[in-house]
Amino acid sequence: MRTIRWGIIGCGNVTEVKSGPGFQKADHSALVAVMRRNGDLARDYAQRHGVPRWYDDAQALIDDPDVDAVYIATPPSSHKAYTLAAARAGKPVYVEKPMALNFAECQAMIDACRAADVPLFVAYYRRALAPFLKVKDLIDSGAIGEPRLVTVRLYQPLSLADTNAALPPWRVQPDIAGGGHFVDLGSHMLDFLDFALGPVRAATGFASRQAKAYPAEDIVSGTFVFESGVHGIGTWCFSAYNRRETTDIVGSEGQVTYSTFDSPSIVRLTTTAGVTEFPFTYPPHVQQPLIQTIVDDLNGVGHCPSTGESGARTSWVMDQMLRHGEANGSARG
Repeated sequence: MRTIRWGIIGCGNVTEVKSGPGFQKADHSALVAVMRRNGDLARDYAQRHGVPRWYDDAQALIDDPDVDAVYIATPPSSHKAYTLAAARAGKPVYVEKPMALNFAECQAMIDACRAADVPLFVAYYRRALAPFLKVKDLIDSGAIGEPRLVTVRLYQPLSLADTNAALPPWRVQPDIAGGGHFVDLGSHMLDFLDFALGPVRAATGFASRQAKAYPAEDIVSGTFVFESGVHGIGTWCFSAYNRRETTDIVGSEGQVTYSTFDSPSIVRLTTTAGVTEFPFTYPPHVQQPLIQTIVDDLNGVGHCPSTGESGARTSWVMDQMLRHGEANGSARG
């Protein structure tokens, strides 16, 4: 098996612990180059993480003959452009979530990588983490019988940064992020449901700016139906008085409950026989398990569960839920 040599475009906060070290610690993987538009910050990252080369130009990193595959860790507004550039260079792409600003951009990325015959992966890393694999196993093994319905809820208060009208965080600027916190956080919740229960065939929703603290929507409510016939309902509110986050998957014989973001976390199975709890803690570098599946996939000895096709499906579902907010001017511009 060959060592896959990675280059990172956009070595910001997410790469410090969540992902960057995972490329160095995964088997048959090495991080050989990083890029930021600010060269001083790129050099600092490279020195602190022991990376041989740094760049302040993305195309230079992409064209580096010692870079086999490219990880794009910039905000979503540049995912499409960098993916197309890497595809033109014939290099596999691993792109942060959400995959792009919208489903149309996702499809363009898929088409470009397919035309170049290079694989495209998306950083929905919960598809490879132990607590979520346990949830999927409980469903697949019939522990809750036949799945019937899903209830997703996430609400939290406005952060101090959110209330800075003069300089709102990029994650709540639709032209950069594709939406607000729903797109950033809700995408993880919806993507895992795609993994656990299969694709969603229909979705709708409403998005509003209730608090009007920043340009993007701050509440989304949606309903969705999976191809399997399972029904789902979700509410995501980012201006509530406190925080709560859970997902319930109810079946004909029981229910599984879990948190998408808490660590340590408990996966809870409830049936007529009682309640069984399965405790989990995330690994130090949460993307490393998924990175390992990508390296194995590129080496032809495994399969990565998070691809461009699956990532695009999640963006399509979010587009459907945000559409009415866009139509009445309450969200995303």
